[in-house]
Amino acid sequence: MANTYLTRTPSSSSSGRRTFTWSGWIKRNNVTAGYQNLFSAYGGANYYTRILYWDTQELTVSSKQGSNFPVDLRSTTKHRDTNAWYHIVVAMDSTQSTVTDRIKIYFNGVRQTGFHGGDSSYPSLNEQCQINHNDPHYIGHLGSGSSGYFDGIMSHVHFADGTAYPASTFGSTDSTTGEWKINTSPSFTPGTNGFSILKDGNGVTDVSANSNNWTIGVGSGGGLSKTEDSPSNVFCTWNPNYRGARKDLTLENGNTYFGYQNSGDSSVSGTIAVSGSGKYYWEQRIAQINGTNAAVAGAMHTTEDWNETPTEVHSNNNTFGVRSNGNAWLNGTNLGSVTAATYNNDVLGIGFDVDNARVYLWRNGVAQNSGNAIITGIDTSKNWIPFGICHGGARVSTSTNWGNGYFQNNPISSAGTNASGNGIFEYDVPSGYTAISTKGLNL
Repeated sequence: MANTYLTRTPSSSSSGRRTFTWSGWIKRNNVTAGYQNLFSAYGGANYYTRILYWDTQELTVSSKQGSNFPVDLRSTTKHRDTNAWYHIVVAMDSTQSTVTDRIKIYFNGVRQTGFHGGDSSYPSLNEQCQINHNDPHYIGHLGSGSSGYFDGIMSHVHFADGTAYPASTFGSTDSTTGEWKINTSPSFTPGTNGFSILKDGNGVTDVSANSNNWTIGVGSGGGLSKTEDSPSNVFCTWNPNYRGARKDLTLENGNTYFGYQNSGDSSVSGTIAVSGSGKYYWEQRIAQINGTNAAVAGAMHTTEDWNETPTEVHSNNNTFGVRSNGNAWLNGTNLGSVTAATYNNDVLGIGFDVDNARVYLWRNGVAQNSGNAIITGIDTSKNWIPFGICHGGARVSTSTNWGNGYFQNNPISSAGTNASGNGIFEYDVPSGYTAISTKGLNL
């Protein structure tokens, strides 16, 4: 969640205050939530070092010592893709004779050299920072105030005390795709305060030889939740960058939850589209619904104009779905009742059979419409992307399990069967279906 963080206080390491490496894979959820800290050491308002996203979506490494900022580098590259996992490596070695070698920042294996002119202070020779000092250290927060939390997901966070490593220690370029991929078992010397956490679902337990375990910060909202979404298998979520004209849906919990705020029309789409072939399944728990026209589950062409109102969107030729009155629709045509109306506290299972151009619906694990498809004849030569709509005063709060095994912060009560092995769902996944994820697209 956006106000969850981890903390521990290390022993002081004089060499580590000059030389260290932080590596982490991160997936952003809300890119407009102001300053978001990834890693920090906080010794008070005038003594801290932090790695954070500036409110302009640019990664920054900043260290304050008294009234001075001996380290202040803000990259000109913006990270706004909420479907992508970014690999961030920050390596400091202030003993280097070349000024620009004293801080090295890597994005997905590429060293960054472009920094804002007003924020380009490299450390002086043998400069010390607050990291590896015996101040509280934080992951996901600065350590002061009620803001500055990281809003997103982290995986495979490693830290080396006393050594500056290149990004190639923690990742490599795939020889086939050319993409930067994770090294799940990097070989590095952690040093006294080094650690490896958030690895393979291990949580805050350090799996290096040091046992430098972390704790969840007091007051962290919702605690720490494991997700199947990972750098090697990216799952669909709701997309805060791709919403309807009103844009007044609240997105939370790793963008798996959307809640309607105001009267009028609101809409949001997913992050991964499907087309051509395959069978895909996802689940939506409807926490609240008021009104009869809310589109609680559906999909649309990726070419659709999201500047239209949701009323226009679901009445045109580019959508399908099911409404809260129990009716299905396709391309603006009402197909009639396929299930009982209203879904408060129910889990809807949506099966999109792209192979046969059909959509099936389950309600709390029970097939609807007598087990027949609720929609047929979809043009599957086009790209279709999941979406949710509220309009005309209809209000919806829904949590979607794309296969990550959670509804908001709550793990599913008992996992159903899933022959594909891709994703964890509340109910049995129909034969031949899988989650919408990068792995699912290639099964």
